[in-house]
Amino acid sequence: MISAVLLASGLSVRMGRDKLLLEYRGKSFLQHAVDLLLNLPVFESIIITTEVRAKTIALPPGVQIIINTRPENGISESIRIGTNAASGTHYIFFNADQPKLTLDDITPILETSKANPDKIIFPVINLKPSSPTVFPEFFRQELIELSGDNGGRIIRDKHRDFCMTIRPDNPTNFDDIDKEEEFCDLF
Repeated sequence: MISAVLLASGLSVRMGRDKLLLEYRGKSFLQHAVDLLLNLPVFESIIITTEVRAKTIALPPGVQIIINTRPENGISESIRIGTNAASGTHYIFFNADQPKLTLDDITPILETSKANPDKIIFPVINLKPSSPTVFPEFFRQELIELSGDNGGRIIRDKHRDFCMTIRPDNPTNFDDIDKEEEFCDLF
């Protein structure tokens, strides 16, 4: 039972404006991520975002939306909130700043997790870890205890023997958009 947690409350400091409200192919980055979330074959769907962004997305019933009132605490705040809200046996965390991600990109991650339920699963792009990442429930406490802007990387690095990577068929779909020039390169 995988709980999908969309992390969408970052401050967009490197972009200089709210990148999740930028449009790509007729929809905001955030709406692309929400649409993807709604199509994932998961146990539950949770969105961690800000109050302003929550007002910009269309949601059907059944999606839990939680407002992060302290996004300045970094990504760990959203991970803590999402982990506390999740009730599945695994957690897949993904970011709203990867607008090209598709269900076909994420399906191998979910399938690998189901076949290897004790492993932390994540894609590797150009020899670097990327997201989305799946964590088994036995990392719950460590996820809740995260601090700062490091996210799950600390847990991955600490438990390398529990890590399993995948090599995506479409690695550029995993690009996260943090800067203006990266946004311009989308078109």
